[in-house]
Amino acid sequence: MKLTIEVWRQENAEAEGRFVTYRVDDAAPEMSLPELLDRLNDQLVSAGEEPIAFDTDCREGICGTCGITVDDVPHGKVPNTPTCRQHLRSYDDGDHLKLEPFRSASFPVIRDLMVDRSALDRVIASGGYVSVDAGTAPDADTRQIPFQVAEAGLDFSACIGCGACVAACPNGASHLFSGALLSHLTALPQGRPERARRARGVVSTTEEEFGPCSVYGECVEVCPAGIPISAISAVNREAARAAVRRRRDD
Repeated sequence: MKLTIEVWRQENAEAEGRFVTYRVDDAAPEMSLPELLDRLNDQLVSAGEEPIAFDTDCREGICGTCGITVDDVPHGKVPNTPTCRQHLRSYDDGDHLKLEPFRSASFPVIRDLMVDRSALDRVIASGGYVSVDAGTAPDADTRQIPFQVAEAGLDFSACIGCGACVAACPNGASHLFSGALLSHLTALPQGRPERARRARGVVSTTEEEFGPCSVYGECVEVCPAGIPISAISAVNREAARAAVRRRRDD
């Protein structure tokens, strides 16, 4: 399988980037996109050239590390599928692929296809957790959770934090990510004592790091976890609830 691959090359965040065209003549349909980059890097190293820098880790669609933009679509042509699960069987022999990093002002390029997604980490640090006493493990049966409630929380917790929603959004907003974070923690009783504080922190940091959401919906089309657009409403709902709670406390 022969492919022409146009890859974004950029030495660092300050350097000017450019597309460079390569050919891979021994690709296989069962290869994933990271495996295609592995093969291309083998060629580059053998030729004494600098290999392409890209993020990769589990390659099982779990960690969210490997995201790149393929032919102007975050992750690639198969909807709701992470980059590492996009395979060359979706392409034809002789096809041309354009690979570039996730594009967002909040995701500065580190090198080539690698971007800095620490803005998402700052959203999590602002409230995406539950405070518990360390030490002995609590009895799992002391706080029983109805099946439907647990399932709702798990559905939203499926977000892998890849940032494709940000790259797909015309505004560069992260409200699908932030909404999933708020939704899964507020669905469960363990997350409710800190609900107002969490909402204030997450919503404030989301707006500061990524700006407002206009509910275009492009994020839903690329989300590998299938997070529904209803998650976005959680951001405004939890912010309003926290504001009312604060006024009552004052």
